[in-house]
Amino acid sequence: MAKLVTLLNGPNLNLLGLRQPEIYGRETLEDVAASVADLGEELGLRVKALQSNHEGQLVDWIQQARGTSAAIIINPGAYSHTSIAILDALHAYEGVVIEVHISNIHKRETFRHHSHVSVRADGVIAGCGTEGYLLALRRIATLLKA
Repeated sequence: MAKLVTLLNGPNLNLLGLRQPEIYGRETLEDVAASVADLGEELGLRVKALQSNHEGQLVDWIQQARGTSAAIIINPGAYSHTSIAILDALHAYEGVVIEVHISNIHKRETFRHHSHVSVRADGVIAGCGTEGYLLALRRIATLLKA
């Protein structure tokens, strides 16, 4: 049976393709989830994609991934810069964690330069557009084989 990867997207990512396309591109979140699932099949991984605008829901999903998912890809959105709760939940998770940001957070406003999630992440991908999700899944496949 293929190992499960949980793909978590935080606030406002449900508006991907509509919100600030000059920064985030025109692909929708559904497009991204389909691309990641397709690559997952090629790599022998199953992908479960989830999105919430609510911090507590993301924490619940991280907790549920314990014991069920081999890895988490997370784009916490604005919670990257504010959520100790998400960081604490990730600290309780023992699998691989890759953090993804569509834009290069280091070229944006100063408050976006720090991510609490990065403290726990096994890798951080920023500024590669939605391709960052595919890069994250490829990295997970490599780490799970090691």
